[in-house]
Amino acid sequence: MSFPMNIKKLNDNARLPTYGSEFAAGADLYACLDADVTIAPAETLLIHTGLAMEIPTGLVGLIYARSGLASKKGLAPANKVGVIDSDYRGEIMVALHNHSTEPRTISDGERIAQIVFAPYYTADFSVVDELGDTIRGTGGFGSTGK
Repeated sequence: MSFPMNIKKLNDNARLPTYGSEFAAGADLYACLDADVTIAPAETLLIHTGLAMEIPTGLVGLIYARSGLASKKGLAPANKVGVIDSDYRGEIMVALHNHSTEPRTISDGERIAQIVFAPYYTADFSVVDELGDTIRGTGGFGSTGK
């Protein structure tokens, strides 16, 4: 299933997101840089894409790590999953964190993350005195298994 997406190039060198295969859920986002950027170990840098999107109402853009970049270079979004709301019209940027022990260099046009579009729900919060009972109850971390 696909839907129309309005995209604005904020930089002439920006590359549109691409899907790596017919059934890929995430579209690759590309770095839009004037020069190579080196990310030191344990450092986070904002990497520009040069793109802004008009995400349709009722959808959210979720920014995830690219598995190859994360496993081979130790680079992944600092916030684990970036959330791009449908009312945001600014540049899509990725806070890329270097989890490795070596400096890592990002070049212009390199795939840096992927964006997945998903529907979402909002909640109407109500304060109550009691919550419904369940078998698990208030059991927290590790309470359902060994």
